[in-house]
Amino acid sequence: MLDGVVLDKYERPILSLRITLTNRCNVNCLYCHHDGMVKSKDEMTADELYTICKIAKKIGVRKIRLSGGEPLLKNDIVEIVERIASLDFKDISMTTNGILLEKYAQELKDAGLDRVNVSLDTLNRETFEFITKKDYLEDAKRGILKAVEVGLYPVKINMVIMKDINQDEIDDMFEFCKENNIVLQLIELIESENCDDDKFSVDYHYKLDDIEKELADIADDVREREFMQGRKKYYINGGEIEVVKPVDNAKFCANCSRLRITPDGKIKPCLLRNDNLVELISHVRNGESEEKLEEIFIKGINKREPFNS
Repeated sequence: MLDGVVLDKYERPILSLRITLTNRCNVNCLYCHHDGMVKSKDEMTADELYTICKIAKKIGVRKIRLSGGEPLLKNDIVEIVERIASLDFKDISMTTNGILLEKYAQELKDAGLDRVNVSLDTLNRETFEFITKKDYLEDAKRGILKAVEVGLYPVKINMVIMKDINQDEIDDMFEFCKENNIVLQLIELIESENCDDDKFSVDYHYKLDDIEKELADIADDVREREFMQGRKKYYINGGEIEVVKPVDNAKFCANCSRLRITPDGKIKPCLLRNDNLVELISHVRNGESEEKLEEIFIKGINKREPFNS
């Protein structure tokens, strides 16, 4: 432990906990890999999530990210945020598709949510329907603008770039983001066998190297986030674009400070592996001591190994 933060055996600090609240979703995106997890109806309650986050805080976790599936499908989502916020983390964020965000943005802000990332790959209705199999584009846009209005800052849009689908829409998305004080994150598609369409992530994978070169040529400023896998931020004409390239990225692993919790309550030491999960939720439900739960967290942390090196 260093300065109250637990280190794994590669001396990487565990600063962030990402909790997948549910595998349920109101869209069916072609590239979704479900974090590699099987679908489960056994979702964690607000009380259970509070206990898990309380232990995480004890071992030095400073940031919580809530995700899914679609986390806003949880009927108790506002209570979940409120309970976690009572533990006084440095940052509580959420990844959502934005479809229900117009309804919940103010309540989430009042409950203690700091910011949101919204998954939105296109502003074109037909392309949106092709990717998601749903006609919810306008709902998502209203949700994004509501998040900006209530101050869930910074609002970020996660745009997964796909070959022959949306790689020519980056300029339009960037203009939308600039107009509304939103940060655009361009994300390289993960090649995964867990997608609903097994070939999709391979056939539509689009490397972001050339796009980064173009951004570097026109950027007013470029900054590298050393503790975020060395990803770069490009400041262009008053807007901000961040490029996320986790695929085959040794820096992604070398600087990884995140632990994950699956929707059925297991510790997931690595995003890209499912063969080293550690059971947690049954111990919480059995009322085991905080010391025992902390030992289970440490067990999960000790299983962390760089996937790429």
